[in-house]
Amino acid sequence: MLWVAVSAVALGFLVALEIAARGYGVRGPITDQAREVVFAPKSGTVLYASMALMLVVLTWRQRFIAIGAAVGIDLVFWLVRWAVGAEMMYGNGALLVTLGCAVVALTRRTGRERMLLLQGVGLALLLVTGRKTGYTWLLITSKTRPTVLDQYVATADQALGNPSWVAGRIVEATGAAGFRVLEFVYIQLAVMAVVVALYQLRNVAVERRFPRHHLVRTFLAIGLLGPGIYMIFPVVGPIFAYGADGGQWALAELWPNTPPPVAIAQPMPFDEFTPRNCMPSLHTAWATAIFIHSRKAPRALRWAGTFWLIATLGATLGFGYHYGADIVAGVVFTLTIDAGLRTLDHGWDRRGVQLVAYGAAVFVGLLLSYRYLSMEMAAHPWVFGPLVVLSMVSVIYGYVRINKRWERLAAASSVHVPQQRREQQPELV
Repeated sequence: MLWVAVSAVALGFLVALEIAARGYGVRGPITDQAREVVFAPKSGTVLYASMALMLVVLTWRQRFIAIGAAVGIDLVFWLVRWAVGAEMMYGNGALLVTLGCAVVALTRRTGRERMLLLQGVGLALLLVTGRKTGYTWLLITSKTRPTVLDQYVATADQALGNPSWVAGRIVEATGAAGFRVLEFVYIQLAVMAVVVALYQLRNVAVERRFPRHHLVRTFLAIGLLGPGIYMIFPVVGPIFAYGADGGQWALAELWPNTPPPVAIAQPMPFDEFTPRNCMPSLHTAWATAIFIHSRKAPRALRWAGTFWLIATLGATLGFGYHYGADIVAGVVFTLTIDAGLRTLDHGWDRRGVQLVAYGAAVFVGLLLSYRYLSMEMAAHPWVFGPLVVLSMVSVIYGYVRINKRWERLAAASSVHVPQQRREQQPELV
C-alpha cells in the first residue's frame, strides 16, 4: 500500500508538471522522457547509471543478458542515426531494457519477486525522471519568480568572508586543468552517487531485499524537497547577479575580482530563463549525502567520497553558482533529511525526532537571518560569521552522535547469546 500511495503521488506530481510546462510552451518531464525511447537522449551516462541501479536485483547471468541487450540496441540506434545523419547519442538501449524489466515483472513474476524487480525498476526510473522533473521545475522558478533575493544573500555572505569571490579567484589561478577537473566532478555527481549506491545495494540479489537505508533514498528526498525552497527563497547566484553571465540584469560585473559593496539589500528583478536554484545548494547537499554514505565503504570509495565533496564545494563556489550561505544551508538541509529517514527506520526514535526538529529549526533560522538580518551580519562579521558556522557544526555533531548511538544499538541487538547447553538425561539402570 505504501508503494502504491507513493507511486500515485509521484504520477500526480509528474502530470501537474507536464501541464505546467505545456502552459509555458515547452515539453514536460513525461513527454521528454518518452521521447528518449526513440530519439537521442540528453545524457546516455545517466540512463546507463540508472539501469545499473536496477541490475542489483538480478542475478549475474541476468545482468550480463541485460547489459548485452542494452549495448546491442544502442549499436542498432547508432547505425541508424549515422545513416540518416541524426543527432548521435547513446542510452536508448539502457532505457528500453529497464522498461522491458518492468514488463517482465508484471507478466512473468509473482509475489515477492515481482515486487523486488519493480522496486529495482522504480529506482532506475526515479533517477532518470528526477532529472527531467528538475529541468521543468527550474523553468517554473524562472517564470514564476520575477524578482530574486541575491542582494540579501550577498550581504549576509560578508559575514563569511565572501567565499565565492575567494574561490572564484583560486579557480582562475588553477587555469584550464583545474577548471576541467571541477567541471567533471560537478557534472558527474549523479554517477558518483550511483557508484556509492551500488556498493550499498551489492547484496540485494542474494538477500532478495533492499537495506533499510541507502543513498538513493536520501538523494531522491533532497531532490524532492529542495526545489520547494527555490520558490520560497529565489536566488540566481553571484555569477549571474554580480557577474558577466547576468548580462543587463546584473547589478555590476564584480565577480570574482571585486567583492560586492555593503548596501541596503532589496529584491531585484531578473530575466525569465535563469533558474532560481541557488538556495540551498543542492549540489552541496547531494555531495554531502555521498560523503556520509561512503563512510562505511572500502578505503578507495571513502577517499572518492571525500574528494567529490571537496571538489563539489570548490566548483559550486569557484564557478560562481553559489554563495557561502548556500553551502551552509545545503549541509544542514542534507543532515536533517538523512536523520529524518534514519529516524523513520528506527521507529521514530525520540532523540532522532529531536535532531530532525533541531536541524529544521536551524535551517529556517538561517534563511530568516539571510533575509532579515543581512545588514547586521555584514556589519558584525566577527559575531555572525562564527554563529553561522557553529550552527552548522552543531547539526553535524548531533548527526554524528545519534548515528553512533544507533550503531551501538544495532550491534547490541545483533549479538548472538548462546543458549545454555542442556545435559543429556542419564540412562536408567
